[in-house]
Amino acid sequence: MNTSLSETAVIRGLRDYANKVRLFRRNARLYLLVTIINGLAYGIYRLLFNFYVLSLGYDEALLGQLLTTSSLVALLSALPAGYVSDRLGRKPALLIASLATSLAVGGMVIWPTVLSFYAMNVIMGMAQSLAGVTFGPFLMENSGEEERTYLFSFSLGLQTIAGFAGNWLGGQMPTWMGSLVNVGATSATAYGWSVTAVTFISLFALLPIFLLRIRPKSNDGTDKPPISPFQYARQNPRLLLKLISPMLVTSLGAGLLMPFMNVFFRNTFNSSDSTIGTLFATGSFFMGVGLLAAPPLADRFGKMRIVVATQALSIPFLALMGFAPWFGIAAAAYLIRLALMNMSNPVYQAFVMEQVDEDARATVASLVSMSWNVGWAFSPTLSGWLQVNYGFNPVYLGTIATYIIAIYLYWRFFVRKQEGLGIGD
Repeated sequence: MNTSLSETAVIRGLRDYANKVRLFRRNARLYLLVTIINGLAYGIYRLLFNFYVLSLGYDEALLGQLLTTSSLVALLSALPAGYVSDRLGRKPALLIASLATSLAVGGMVIWPTVLSFYAMNVIMGMAQSLAGVTFGPFLMENSGEEERTYLFSFSLGLQTIAGFAGNWLGGQMPTWMGSLVNVGATSATAYGWSVTAVTFISLFALLPIFLLRIRPKSNDGTDKPPISPFQYARQNPRLLLKLISPMLVTSLGAGLLMPFMNVFFRNTFNSSDSTIGTLFATGSFFMGVGLLAAPPLADRFGKMRIVVATQALSIPFLALMGFAPWFGIAAAAYLIRLALMNMSNPVYQAFVMEQVDEDARATVASLVSMSWNVGWAFSPTLSGWLQVNYGFNPVYLGTIATYIIAIYLYWRFFVRKQEGLGIGD
């Protein structure tokens, strides 16, 4: 009897989920295709770029500096990117960001010098900033309240699952490319040809972007210019503090560790590219499933309660991953932590966009993007120095500490009081 009731509840839940997905509009479906293509390309790039740079004879310190460069540029360009997104429109902004990213990745293979790496990371930082501040407003403008959280989660979930395939392909590509050109799988040539594939894959994302239909602006008899970020900050200081500060603290810890996960598994457990690629691919799948599971949980328990609960549950697995003596334990902890920590991201992004008026969304998205990029701009350089001198232990301890502080801030601002109340007092 209980089994039958459980099966009925599952079937009803799946049917409700499918009904929400059917509400996705044409532009939203095209954007989901863009996220799949970009997820595949980024999955390959994320796995192999660090190894490509190291294969050229550079060290982890340079990796940290490159990551700092792209994130610092993304941080500094977030406010102008929000203005550009408002002025040009979401479709042109997405086109520019996608094309610039593809060209930057290709440039790092064509000119594999330190100067070129810095220059291309500057371009990537600007492109990432433009895409990031356009993401939330675009989805808000192309969704209704009923399916909005599902669309945010589906977008990141499908991108992540596509990253599953990209990670797996990235793990195999150096071997395939090495065989084709008769060089070793860990040679700079094999890695270079593998990273080149990212450029061609990401260019395919331009087609569905071209097919997007431009959403006409509502005509209420006024022609208001995009709101100034500084003006909005002066008008809503407490709201912005509460929305931004937890993400800022989280970014400080994420920037210490997350860009170096492949280096961690290679240096700590002597894992091969194929093994790391398989682990990252599995992690992308776990994270994608978690992202897709988040909307019904948010519907039932509330957006911010899910954010706090999932991130808090991820902390023990983060500690286990960093200090486990065996690869199997660390890998299992990595998978569980990845799913728990990241399933709240689209829920929080939807929550943030719901707190502000339509004409302020790009502005708030740019400010939120700035807060996220602060940590990624400065922490990788510190992390690279810590790894060279002390190993990964202080990196993990720093990440755990910042995550705990951020979770407390989420709880204090949004859960201690009823969700959505008292945000601006």
